[in-house]
Amino acid sequence: MTHLSKSPWILHYDASSCNGCDIEVLACLTPLYDVERFGIINTGNPKHADMLVITGGINEQNRAVVKNLFDQMPDPKVVVAVGICACTGGVFRECYNIAGGVDCIIPVDVYVPGCAARPESIIDGIVRALSVLEEKKAKLVKPERAGSGGER
Repeated sequence: MTHLSKSPWILHYDASSCNGCDIEVLACLTPLYDVERFGIINTGNPKHADMLVITGGINEQNRAVVKNLFDQMPDPKVVVAVGICACTGGVFRECYNIAGGVDCIIPVDVYVPGCAARPESIIDGIVRALSVLEEKKAKLVKPERAGSGGER
């Protein structure tokens, strides 16, 4: 298990899914699966989110939205692609309006395949993403403060 200093906040976005994976993501929040036992908090604000959980494939209508959400999230951040559509474009990848999976527009850290992805798989992916987030936090180098070195 990771040693994060605060509870990680997730932002869930439905890129263009059939809602099957979205229902399973919401099932993770129910008492049966209780993803909050890992300290996970669901937020609607990308500026507060540590993790982007995204379902559905990328199309021209949501390309800018997904990129905008990703850019608004503070570093370090982790992206979890949930469902085969988010991973590869799924059964719709040959359609004229689907550009592909989430990784065609933003970097993905954890892939959770399935149609629809089961809550157990989603929770496993989120727990793996917590480890990735901890590694990214450890690698994040804080810039030195200007003027603190005593140079003139």
